[in-house]
Amino acid sequence: MSKPAGDCADVERAFAELSAVKPLKIATGRELTVAVMGAGSRGNEYPAYGKLFPGTMRVTAVADIDAARRNRMGDEWGIPSERRFGDYHEMLDAGRSGKLADILLVSLPDALHYEPAMEAMRQGYDVLLEKPMAQTERECRDLLARQRETGVMVAVGHVLRYSPYFRALKRAIDLGLVGDVVNVQHQEPVMYAHMAHSFVRGNWHDGKATTPMILAKSCHDLDILKWLVGKRCVRVSAEGGLFLFRAENAPPGAPARCTDGCPHEKACPYSAIDIYDRKRWFLYVFDLKKDCPSEAILEKLRTTDYGRCAYRMDNDQPDHIVTTLLFEGGTTASFTMDAFTPWGGRRTRVMGTMGYIEGDGKTFTLHRFDTGKSYPWSFTPPEGESYKESGHAGGDLALIRDFLQAVDTRDFSLLSSSLEASVESHLMGFACERSRLGGAKETID
Repeated sequence: MSKPAGDCADVERAFAELSAVKPLKIATGRELTVAVMGAGSRGNEYPAYGKLFPGTMRVTAVADIDAARRNRMGDEWGIPSERRFGDYHEMLDAGRSGKLADILLVSLPDALHYEPAMEAMRQGYDVLLEKPMAQTERECRDLLARQRETGVMVAVGHVLRYSPYFRALKRAIDLGLVGDVVNVQHQEPVMYAHMAHSFVRGNWHDGKATTPMILAKSCHDLDILKWLVGKRCVRVSAEGGLFLFRAENAPPGAPARCTDGCPHEKACPYSAIDIYDRKRWFLYVFDLKKDCPSEAILEKLRTTDYGRCAYRMDNDQPDHIVTTLLFEGGTTASFTMDAFTPWGGRRTRVMGTMGYIEGDGKTFTLHRFDTGKSYPWSFTPPEGESYKESGHAGGDLALIRDFLQAVDTRDFSLLSSSLEASVESHLMGFACERSRLGGAKETID
């Protein structure tokens, strides 16, 4: 049993601690170099730290099959042509005669995480590996075995652990402000248009070719639940499936593409014309800016999957999942992934023996049972800080800060999302998917 915070003054002092935020800028002993595999959205998000804080990190090599992305990053960082690689195998081949950098960032598509990470560790790189780390449970275990064998430092991109919000929530639990945690309710609202963009039409529409939804989108959430509870998950069960985005649900007369004169286009919330052209959402996927002409967007919709009818895609990712988890000691948690919401951002409720916390991904409130008092928490970045420039509510750049410091000092304890910590939450995800498909509870080994 944890020791709950004592009198009201103790609670207030402990709650005041939650506002302490580690500065984003750190002073490393040297400028660390990074080789980037995959110069897409995630591949550019992490190196932004080096632009905000010169002298901390520098990109010295890039691999991307898209020449425009590859050369954009190459030009931005002044990378010589011989260190601009197409296929990632070219970068791995070059590294066999000597590392190209201190760190290798693997931000390739989900199906391409395992092989380069395994070889990068063999070559002696410290590795920042985007989530999910691999497509199978066996591959996750292989990665952990390779890390232990080589002794290199590996961080997984579970960026939520590094955001001020979740760090404060975790600290509140660890300080005993809710007493012993009995149950946690956690929701990930994906948002209706995000679901249609990424998991119906987009890169993650096929769970077999990439990873199942519970890992592709929600391994962040399983990881956060494991981290907040602080105990081993021993059993899971899951339900859910593909409710809406199926051919039999297509409106009568709907053509293959939204640009083919669909009679329902203007009333359909999943219309590609509405999402991309009228609302101008997700245009980064086309490498277009919001002020581009409509014809440039419509041309993309005529020629790519992003213009196809959301009911006529070859997608298989579930649009709703309900999961229950049992942890050692009897603590329980429930997690839902919901595609049918007007907003994103996680929602979390923590029920403890002495108090209750409810949060929305930005703010949370602690309610104490003994005094009846409530304590609201919100995050105001310190003067001069750059948290607003970071994705995932500050988590992206905070992860890089801690990773660079860990690499520089060789202090593994600075990494919250180490490979070892992240393997367990991935195993939870694979078990949830087996339960969802097979209909039985799954025990986690």
